Amino acid sequence: MAGQSPEGMAGKSPEGIAAQRERLAEGLQAYGAAFTELGRRFAVTLNVHSTDAFALLEIASAEAKGAPISPAQLSKRIALTSGAMTTLLNRLEQAGYIGRTREHSDRRVVTLRASPLVKELGDDFFGPINARQDAVLAEYSPEVLRQFETLVARLRATIEDYNR
Repeated sequence: MAGQSPEGMAGKSPEGIAAQRERLAEGLQAYGAAFTELGRRFAVTLNVHSTDAFALLEIASAEAKGAPISPAQLSKRIALTSGAMTTLLNRLEQAGYIGRTREHSDRRVVTLRASPLVKELGDDFFGPINARQDAVLAEYSPEVLRQFETLVARLRATIEDYNR
């Protein structure tokens, strides 16, 4: 089914595909809005601006994946100018939420690290919702979940390509 044109899918009219795309987009937008609200509530817990909280989530997530990020990479992910990023990082560092290190072979490259406090607060805050979402995901086969991951990735890539 993946990779087939609408004409090649039995019983799938272009109108049916468009209606399904709209339903899926509505669902993804609603999920995005709910995730944004969750991030806003995390910001309140930390007593920071929501942009700061999303930056912390990006920093901690990248670090957890074994690929800590630089300020330049972070500014691309949350779309801030270099001046605004510097101000944000200064606030987070002064609050004890992040550290900046120079661990790259190019000593000019700064690496952002979340503090143990952020990791603890993040685990406490997101642990319950992660467990609930894991329970939902457990209701689906690994193959269905892989297909959904592929679908979402391809839809995102389509939009990113179009935006370029």
